[in-house]
Amino acid sequence: MVNIQAAEPQVYQGQFGEFTIDTHDRQGVIFYRAGLMVAALSFAVGSTLVLWQPHTFVQLLTPLYACFSLALGISLLLIHIYLIPLHRALQAFWIAGSVAAIAIALAYREPLALTVYHNPTTLLGIGLTFVALTGIFFKEAFCFNRLETKLLTPIVPLLLLGHLSGLLPLVWERGLLAAWAVLMVVFALRKAVQPIPDDIGDKSVFAYLKQQTNLKQQAKEANL
Repeated sequence: MVNIQAAEPQVYQGQFGEFTIDTHDRQGVIFYRAGLMVAALSFAVGSTLVLWQPHTFVQLLTPLYACFSLALGISLLLIHIYLIPLHRALQAFWIAGSVAAIAIALAYREPLALTVYHNPTTLLGIGLTFVALTGIFFKEAFCFNRLETKLLTPIVPLLLLGHLSGLLPLVWERGLLAAWAVLMVVFALRKAVQPIPDDIGDKSVFAYLKQQTNLKQQAKEANL
């Protein structure tokens, strides 16, 4: 049964004054978490296929990656980050990585996963998507002290840079990939049951930062 009371706007006391969490805020969090869940499941299924029967199901990896990337993009659009430049940077990394993935998929005849595996330098482009993903893990680790995100934050760059440099043995790559897939699913599942206001944060901070930005802009225009 839907909790009607929980869906009504609620007023909270923030660092810079009162703020209201309404239905729109809650819907944003729900879609943010849904994006994380779809991304985690897509990545987990793809990783399982890679570790189990990569040659049999290799054609499925490209659509699974597309689903992962699209879901991640939705989450990056809706995530609440106080530092707007950081939020925009993560979105820019995702866009650049997505463009690179499309370009790589069109430039090579073999499936995307095989292209990246056989040509590690392609990670210099497509890897930017995972820079954005690592940013989410870091933000969640910093804000909520989650063990799985503390582990994921170094695992992702370690695996990608290890493959890019050729210094990481195959057995380590497989182990890190499996750990990444499992921990990301754990992360998405734990987010699903976390109280919604936690992901919205202190909206008074956003209002304060916006006000300061407007004041600086007005002062700049006044001095022109």
